[in-house]
Amino acid sequence: MGVGGDPVDVSVVIPARDCRPYLDRCLTAALVQRVVKEIVVVDDGSTDGTAELLGLYAAHHRGTVKVIRVEGSGGAGRPRNIGLAHATGRYVFFCDADDYLGPEALEHLLAAADRNDADIVLGKIVGHGRRVPESMFHRNAERAELGESAVYNSLSCFKLFRRELLERHRIRFREGVLIGEDIYFTVHAYCHARTISVVADRDCYHLVARPDGSSVMQRPDSRDPLAWLSMIREPIGLMTGHVPPGPLRDHLLARHFKLDILAQLGAPFLRSGEVRRKEVAAAVAALCDRWLTPGVRDRLADVDRRRLDALDDVDLLARLAVIEAAPVTRRLTGLCWDGRTLVVAGEAALTGCDEPDRVSVVLRTRHEPRRELIVPAGRSGGRFVARIDPALLTSGVWDLRVSVEVAGVARSARLGADRDTALARPPARLVGEVAVLPYFTRDNGNLSLDVGGHAIGVPGSARLVGARWSVGRRLVLDGEVAVAGVAPPPAAVRRLVWRERGSGSEQAERVVARAGGGFVASPAVGRFGPGVWDAYLELDLGGPPARFRIEAGDDPVAGSRRWLLGAGPCVARPYATSHRGRLSAVVRRLSARAFLRKIIR
Repeated sequence: MGVGGDPVDVSVVIPARDCRPYLDRCLTAALVQRVVKEIVVVDDGSTDGTAELLGLYAAHHRGTVKVIRVEGSGGAGRPRNIGLAHATGRYVFFCDADDYLGPEALEHLLAAADRNDADIVLGKIVGHGRRVPESMFHRNAERAELGESAVYNSLSCFKLFRRELLERHRIRFREGVLIGEDIYFTVHAYCHARTISVVADRDCYHLVARPDGSSVMQRPDSRDPLAWLSMIREPIGLMTGHVPPGPLRDHLLARHFKLDILAQLGAPFLRSGEVRRKEVAAAVAALCDRWLTPGVRDRLADVDRRRLDALDDVDLLARLAVIEAAPVTRRLTGLCWDGRTLVVAGEAALTGCDEPDRVSVVLRTRHEPRRELIVPAGRSGGRFVARIDPALLTSGVWDLRVSVEVAGVARSARLGADRDTALARPPARLVGEVAVLPYFTRDNGNLSLDVGGHAIGVPGSARLVGARWSVGRRLVLDGEVAVAGVAPPPAAVRRLVWRERGSGSEQAERVVARAGGGFVASPAVGRFGPGVWDAYLELDLGGPPARFRIEAGDDPVAGSRRWLLGAGPCVARPYATSHRGRLSAVVRRLSARAFLRKIIR
């Protein structure tokens, strides 16, 4: 039970060993979580004052902070298992003592769990000097399918787990090992989870690097390639024992080959001596013999397939690793429109490698990174030129990268931050009925294309040519519109919108658009309520509706018009605003005396 006698919602399990400098932050962040909770801290033989500080917290937060002391085990698996054995909450969250929870993290994770009856909930992880998984946190997911999402890419235990699931299937951490104990645990939990949810729109967990590099995963030997390849056999065997052959197993195996197995042929391979390189290649080959299927191979990137073909050639494996680690040097030297084609020119190479075999410009949608358009570039020496047809791009923001390929290995990097000082941003352009806006991002100055005006305002203007009253208290407006300096197609002109300045209420009217940018509208001003109404022309330019204030100039717009509205008289006066000369109309109710006085005049 919690402090107030309510059933515990979340048990936060924290293994602690010689982490006195970090404990205050970790425990405080857990204590302020607004859920019914208990904090189970397992002191794993600390000698630096951790035990004394834990005693103070337990004394001041009785019933919430529970401290269990054990002899040093040398790894996090045993203290986590002990903490889990003492947990009573419906859900369990594992937190390391040098990390900490984000504000309201457990509240949102628990809400997602209860809303979806989830067995596992992933919360967005933020790294502080540590690399963190990102592919599964692009958006929230109420129900993430294991075989159709990236959730399996994250095998750390910093998640919310249903405790009943863990107990029913005896899911526990491996003990007596320094690395991989949580991979075994999380793989086992994924195999039995019916529903997995993702909270991606807030920072839930902060993963912190110790300044002295003393945490297990920061030690140089924590990613010894042979030790890692030996460790990963058990979780892979566990997963394949639960998941039958087929697309789901291939999807999960591809994760292990990409991030656990073939990754050892990258930077760890280069750090190894010649003899150990042969041993690493042999260990990788043994895992391939056991688990590599055609379905797994098809899911791998080109560089990994090249490695598979080179397992008996240590020198080629080393060359591929050098290419993969080489920085991409790039510079944007030209950017301009050629008709409806955007021409991108620059320089690109891989540092310390041969001249590129191929250079391409890659455009990826910002919120769906898997969607991309690859534009081959012409090359001359170290220079490249690519011609981009925006008509091939769907609505959205597209980020530009340059891809450099050497020996079949493609490396890419964002393009635009390093550019010629005289290079100017090209103007927006209409491509058919769609506005295309090249721009440099505010944070890093990289080149992006806004197709439809999602992030950048579309430049345009709507100008009043003439106005007159007609029957039915309609104000006939003749005007001209231009977008990016040209007349838009008539089909792009949607409607005339009057917005009341105080309340924000709107009245929309049909617009008749003509070729050449002309338009006519006849708003029924007689139906407007009292207030000050501002006029906008609304266009569909491939993204969110684009609105342009109608410019009225300095000439009088039209005279006032009076009528009876309901039980009382009204008067409407179109006018040009004093500062910028934009079209507005003021509608007022008149007293009977004022109405008669205006008629007599």
